[in-house]
Amino acid sequence: MLIGNAVGLLIGVAAAGLIHARMRPDVVIAAVVGIPSLIGLFVILFSGRRWVTMLGASLLALAPGWFGVLVALRVVSGGG
Repeated sequence: MLIGNAVGLLIGVAAAGLIHARMRPDVVIAAVVGIPSLIGLFVILFSGRRWVTMLGASLLALAPGWFGVLVALRVVSGGG
């Protein structure tokens, strides 16, 4: 899960550098937290092998890392 969280941080930083579109904050938070969490949860629930469960846990751990980048960018940009 630690690796998934670190990958989430890296993806969040890369996405913030590449995407400059104006979006509503509630839509962004729902996408960043919801999509990896749902995919990871379904992979864990329907996994039949240990490595698939590990993959699901890593996907589930993407959301907090990605969300942390969003919060850090918001604080650094002066938005409160």
